[in-house]
Amino acid sequence: MNDLQKEERKNSKERIVTYEECRKNHAASIGKYAVDGCCEFMPSGDEGTAAALRCAACGCHRNFHKKVVRQIESFRHGFSKP
Repeated sequence: MNDLQKEERKNSKERIVTYEECRKNHAASIGKYAVDGCCEFMPSGDEGTAAALRCAACGCHRNFHKKVVRQIESFRHGFSKP
């Protein structure tokens, strides 16, 4: 690994993805707008299973929940051994 790659690794950006309120319109079939009030996605099952994509609170698929991506810059200080 060259010096530039080491520096890029030290100052990398970390992505944190969260899923917030449910936006599924439960009244779309009658031409209205109504959401269920679910404020945060909570997986129904373990990571890697189909249940992990269903919300334990409202039962909707994760795609109906608002996706929020945050970039966090992480700076690593200190000296590395040669």
